[in-house]
Amino acid sequence: MQFPDSRILIFAKAPIPGQVKTRLIPCLGAEGAAHLHGTLLEKTISQAVASGLAPVSFWCAPSTDHPAFQRLASECGIGLETQVGEDLGERMLRAAEQGLREAGSVLLIGTDCPALSPIHLRQALLWLESGKDAVIGPAEDGGYVLLGLKRTHPQLFRGIEWGSDRVLSDTRERLSTLGWRWEELETLWDLDRPEDLKRYENSSLDEAPA
Repeated sequence: MQFPDSRILIFAKAPIPGQVKTRLIPCLGAEGAAHLHGTLLEKTISQAVASGLAPVSFWCAPSTDHPAFQRLASECGIGLETQVGEDLGERMLRAAEQGLREAGSVLLIGTDCPALSPIHLRQALLWLESGKDAVIGPAEDGGYVLLGLKRTHPQLFRGIEWGSDRVLSDTRERLSTLGWRWEELETLWDLDRPEDLKRYENSSLDEAPA
């Protein structure tokens, strides 16, 4: 374990047809979209665990009960936690606070970015270890695919219009207001929209979805 005093917190929804990857349902159908979500979920967890960078925990919604969560926890030897909060910001804040009670730094990531690799995770952890307060992994759509923290503050998570193209710029603004020192990874892309499917199919990151 290269960073035993860090934690990788993976956020994901259960792969329930009709409730995940909803913008891809017109292309893939509800079952196909849920299958793709499950594939990305499994890839994210297995890569994070296999990297040997830091202990991994899985933050589940709506609960830890879904068979996919239970299977991955058993196969990968990771802990399961239930996301708690009224919106994504509150859920992330609570997870970060819990993680930082147990470790010196945390990385919060989702499962929607096929291009996010252990190389990115390692760079983020190195920056945090070197004394940076935060690390952002920008997304092309104006959000972010990773948030690394050595400390936390409600201002980073409250009053953000999650899902909008202002998430990244608002977060940068708040980091500046707090006077924190941060670094940014290269900009990556999420797999959320129909136009992202072709990019996914053409990439060498994974097999094309059925």
